[in-house]
Amino acid sequence: MIWYEEEVRQLEKKIHNLPQPAENTVFYGSSSIRLWTTLEQDFSGKPVLNIGFGGSTLAACSWFFERLVVPAQPRSLVFYAGDNDLGDGRHAEEVYLFFCALVAKMQLYLPQMPFSYVAIKPSPARWHIVDRIRFTNHLIRQKIEELPGYQFVDVFTPMLDLGGKPRRDLFEHDGLHLSRKGYTLWQEVLLQHTGIF
Repeated sequence: MIWYEEEVRQLEKKIHNLPQPAENTVFYGSSSIRLWTTLEQDFSGKPVLNIGFGGSTLAACSWFFERLVVPAQPRSLVFYAGDNDLGDGRHAEEVYLFFCALVAKMQLYLPQMPFSYVAIKPSPARWHIVDRIRFTNHLIRQKIEELPGYQFVDVFTPMLDLGGKPRRDLFEHDGLHLSRKGYTLWQEVLLQHTGIF
């Protein structure tokens, strides 16, 4: 986890300087969150805080939970991770266990807080592991259905074209990170869910 340390320290400073009580909807997770630079404009009028960090795995997000999420004192949490774990060769069952570890921390530190898990996206760059992505989403969705106040946000389905492949216009040239259109779609999907803001 040492390679995340510098960015995590910067986020700790950002959180430390927040007005109290902040009561933000906190967006936490990997680079799909970190690179959402228009987050405040996209959810104008709603207090939001971005504490995503680049390249992070679901395992890393669980590891840094006490240092980042707990002191941010969110009113609700929007979470995206798992993508990089699968890209690193992890199996769906491993990613599911990392998710369960994060849920255990949520229930320990923030037991009443609403939680929204954004499904792992179907990117062109990782289409060769789409079966693992689908299965991971399935396992996590099943777990979420057992948890009051938790919701699974399906961005996977609307990101596919009529042929069932990822829509290229939703991604940057690398086929992995979201384009402006991709973030607009995520914004629209999130606004359809209650309890986030």
